[in-house]
Amino acid sequence: MKKTILILIIILTSSITFAQEITGQWNGLLKVPGTQLRLAFHITKTESGYSSTMDSPDQKATGIPVAKTTFENAVLKLDIVAIKGTYEGTLNSDNIIVGKLTQSGQSLDVNLSRENVQKEVRVRSQEPQKPYSYYTEDVKFENKTDQVTLAGTLSLPKKEGNFPAVILITGSGPQNRDEEVLGHKSFLVLSDYLTKKGFAVLRFDDRGVGESTGNFSTAVSTDFAKDVQAGVDYIKTRKEINKNRIGLIGHSEGGLIAPIVAGNSKDIVFIVLLAGPGLRGDKILLLQKELIQRQSGVSEAEIKKDHEIFKGAYDIVLASSTNDDIFKNHINTYFKSKFEDPTDQKAKMATLAITSNWYYNFIKFDPVTVLKNVKCPVLALNGDKDLQVPAEVNTEIIKNTLAKAGNKKVTVKILPNLNHLFQECKTGSPDEYETIEQTISPIALEEISNWFSVQTK
Repeated sequence: MKKTILILIIILTSSITFAQEITGQWNGLLKVPGTQLRLAFHITKTESGYSSTMDSPDQKATGIPVAKTTFENAVLKLDIVAIKGTYEGTLNSDNIIVGKLTQSGQSLDVNLSRENVQKEVRVRSQEPQKPYSYYTEDVKFENKTDQVTLAGTLSLPKKEGNFPAVILITGSGPQNRDEEVLGHKSFLVLSDYLTKKGFAVLRFDDRGVGESTGNFSTAVSTDFAKDVQAGVDYIKTRKEINKNRIGLIGHSEGGLIAPIVAGNSKDIVFIVLLAGPGLRGDKILLLQKELIQRQSGVSEAEIKKDHEIFKGAYDIVLASSTNDDIFKNHINTYFKSKFEDPTDQKAKMATLAITSNWYYNFIKFDPVTVLKNVKCPVLALNGDKDLQVPAEVNTEIIKNTLAKAGNKKVTVKILPNLNHLFQECKTGSPDEYETIEQTISPIALEEISNWFSVQTK
């Protein structure tokens, strides 16, 4: 009898200790194609059970509420409504929670522990280190039309002098002045290279990003163009800038914004389009999705099915006149009819994406409408393994549009073995971006610099 009681005491004590161990901070690393995100869950005991919050430090998001937290029979379950996701894992004898984070129907392994989690450090040998061999200055300027203050860095070959200048324009999504993506600081590397070649370079945080004010989520390409024009107006006030030698470099969506600015400003004397789009938004999104899916091994049947679904959705966007609640309900109903998902989460997520202000406008935007207004010299560079802005079809449209408009000062080059970020690569897949050490191919940097030298003589 005593032995039985002793065993029960041990079992009960073990259970109590086990329950206590779930409270506190648990850290994990979410690995998705092309990036890593640290996660932290903070679990506390309540009178009725447990409560918790989630942090995503790399996305600068803290205190994300967890709607429901349960811990029974060593199984932790978290319902994270804010990200439309759930987490479920089992606490083992090594004090590790082995589990999965599920979001939008996709489950990924995420193990949690008490230890601090470190992301795998990648070598970025091209990234310049301070002190630089040239002068840099943190600056701010204002887009008075939208009452947005943009913060950036002006790099000058020397503190004193008079230099040709270029403004760098980031691609889609909220970007800081370095166009920092997956550990690569493309614009820092590009700025460093060009400043050493004798050019002044202005790069700045997108509105609502870093030290810039404004709301990024409500802005579209034409809004970003006004921010760039504000940058042009600013550098014209600087005595170090040759006002007759101001140019723009736009990457990806930036290659759409640069022609908008150049077509409306006599101050711009040359532009460079790095993977700039020529296709209308809906067409480029469909082609991009198809190429990336095929590279990822998705079946042709699934690719065709997705193409038909999203083409149908984009056609609804193209036919619409306003992005109002009636339109949003129409799109949501459409996706519900196409996705085999009883929870309707896929439909909700797709609807949220397409009806966002930027996405809705991008689908409708045709670069031809702004390219035809560009009269200054243009350099259009693309990588032949770019799966996001496929080289041949987009450069062909850019070249033909400019030629038809009478612009004979156009240079178009497709560079071999380069991806959308102008890295030397194997497949061009976005999955490779983070794993490649190189930030920008020296071949691309040299092409830009050599062309600049001709334009600024």
